[in-house]
Amino acid sequence: MTTKLNTLQAVLDGLMLRYKERVPDVAAIVRAMIGAGIIAQEQEIENDHIAFRTLGVPHLGIASLEKIFLHYGYQKRDYYFFKEKKLNAFWYAPPVAGLPRIFVSELRVADLSAEAQRIIHHYTDKVTADPVDALNLDDVEAVDHYLHSSSWELPTLADYEALAGESEYAAWAIYNRYYLNHYTLSIHNLKKPYDTLEAFNAFLEQQGIILNDSGGKIKQSPDGNLLQSSTVAGLVDADFAGGGRKTIPGSYVEFAERRVLEPFRHLPASEITAAHRREGFEAGNADKIFESTYLEQTGKR
Repeated sequence: MTTKLNTLQAVLDGLMLRYKERVPDVAAIVRAMIGAGIIAQEQEIENDHIAFRTLGVPHLGIASLEKIFLHYGYQKRDYYFFKEKKLNAFWYAPPVAGLPRIFVSELRVADLSAEAQRIIHHYTDKVTADPVDALNLDDVEAVDHYLHSSSWELPTLADYEALAGESEYAAWAIYNRYYLNHYTLSIHNLKKPYDTLEAFNAFLEQQGIILNDSGGKIKQSPDGNLLQSSTVAGLVDADFAGGGRKTIPGSYVEFAERRVLEPFRHLPASEITAAHRREGFEAGNADKIFESTYLEQTGKR
């Protein structure tokens, strides 16, 4: 088990390394937190969860990607359905405390128009077997390379724009593949007064960080115990097949506050653990967080 955990940690480190390179907001937020005395070093930040986007087609999608993390001891948990965005999703609990949860969503390709399906299958039909089955999941370099490469060819700009016109999720996934869509700072364990999402959002905006305001800047579960917010995705220069070039949405940063559940609110703060807090996710929250990469939000930059 120790060897698998070491491999998993190395895979997670590789994901975060490239993610930070593509999302300058991460470094800006960390610098601001250190400057304000909220943390002394980046390692104090608790990563609530990371998220991937996938395409629901044969040999790919959730059924493929999840094999990597199930191999390392993650446990599959709740299913979520997003009717308007035509998505399925599951979350996965980590094998040990301290590692991030994983949230994997999947585009229901068969629910799209015939033309959008044709474009997606033009690329993905060339994948004739699950590429994860050919991976040595105990080989860190092989897994890291897979998560930062593509199983299909680079799309043309025309195909990207055609998909974006129907599903911005589809366009993001066809270009970005398995690059981390976001990682999430846990807010509730920060020092006061920054341990609530309302206060932390105010701090972020004082630093010039632009927040996703779809459904409000704070997305709150019906039980009131899971609060989430996010930056709007940064824009990246993308090169397309055939020489096309366009600035498109990349990845973003999320923030989560998991409140103590009612039966445990009598406990002193020193006794509160993750087991006493709201677990899992909330479809209503996630639905609006997805829009952090949508042009209506990224246009605010």
